[in-house]
Amino acid sequence: MTLLDLDLSGRPVLVVGGGPVAARRAANAVAAGARLRVVAPTLVPDLVALAASGDAQVEQRPVREDDVDGSWFVWCCTGDVDVDAAVLAWATDRRVFCVVAADGTAGTARTPAGAQVAGMRVAVVSDGSPDPRRVATVRDRLVDALLEPGTDTRAGRPDVAGPDVLLPGEVALVGGGTGDPALMTVRARTLLAQADVVVTDRLGPTAVLDDLRDDVEVVAVGKAPGLHSATQAEIEDVLVDRARAGHRVVRLKGGDPFLFGRGGEEVLACRAAGISVRVVPGVTSAVAAAGSAGIPVTHRGTSDRVHVINGHGGLSDLDLAGLRDARVTTVVLMGMAGIARWSAQALAAGVDPATPAAVVANATLPDERVVHAPLGDVVARCAEQGVRSPAVVVVGEVARPGLLDPAVTTPVIPGTRP
Repeated sequence: MTLLDLDLSGRPVLVVGGGPVAARRAANAVAAGARLRVVAPTLVPDLVALAASGDAQVEQRPVREDDVDGSWFVWCCTGDVDVDAAVLAWATDRRVFCVVAADGTAGTARTPAGAQVAGMRVAVVSDGSPDPRRVATVRDRLVDALLEPGTDTRAGRPDVAGPDVLLPGEVALVGGGTGDPALMTVRARTLLAQADVVVTDRLGPTAVLDDLRDDVEVVAVGKAPGLHSATQAEIEDVLVDRARAGHRVVRLKGGDPFLFGRGGEEVLACRAAGISVRVVPGVTSAVAAAGSAGIPVTHRGTSDRVHVINGHGGLSDLDLAGLRDARVTTVVLMGMAGIARWSAQALAAGVDPATPAAVVANATLPDERVVHAPLGDVVARCAEQGVRSPAVVVVGEVARPGLLDPAVTTPVIPGTRP
């Protein structure tokens, strides 16, 4: 069997069947830009929604022979042996390739186990008899290999473009997440593997830097409390200069670039210099640190809103109002930087010192530590246990120990949805 990359954009494609398999194939056809028709007596909700969207012509009736006329490709997904055989025969008579989903040996084509990664499509089919489990395993291993940071997946042609391709002279602001490389997004790993230059923070998944290719330039610009290795203007100059030199540049940031990460400033600097720049969202510790410690930032009946604040600054009236409101979870990023200052400010403003708080240090990493204490005692407790930055502080009823213990009865907070 020969593998072909079929261009179905703008071409008529027929999907016969109204079940979940047909819905998946229909979604694939729409994504490929095909002019899609779906014919089936009954339809699953996804196909009903597809019809309502106008992305496909959906006809709820039994298939007829003339439905195949004019099609370039047919997916037969009925699961009915007689109907499948009839559709295959009609397609074969018209020299139209047909996949029979229920029997890979019956059709004139097969649907490979596929994935999109690093600006490429990976497709695997078995040689001889279909072996879906085997080909899916091989596909997954290939994808893992392509996503290894040391794998060079840079586009060799300057005209190749796409969301997973980093071009020469382009900057990608990549959210690296909380520090565990396993929590990086697929797109983050894909673009990092293509970088010529990586401009990196102190936080985030710094372990992946050891696996970069030897020819990748790593520029460390991370900031620590009381010690800044580069000003924000200097960081922006590095991004612009390296991109103007024709390099593929990844700005690897901890968490998400747009949550207290000055990502907006870096986008503005690149665009002002005429540099193409994109943003890859990342897992933010505003939610992930608490989650890693078993703390839900919202919980029905306990908290139905979240305030995220920067621990380097003082508290505003809005922040203080949130800290006083039992329905609100307050998450303090970079929380240890000024915990003594902002917690004292909160207590002086009337926040109950018994309000539950939790400090999560080195969240998602092997040396993660969690300290639970009332807000009035949290500074002393952290000092006793030697907890330092980087850490996230969670304040509110969700930080109360035992919240997710079935044996502990949690009172419903008035004003929240029970």
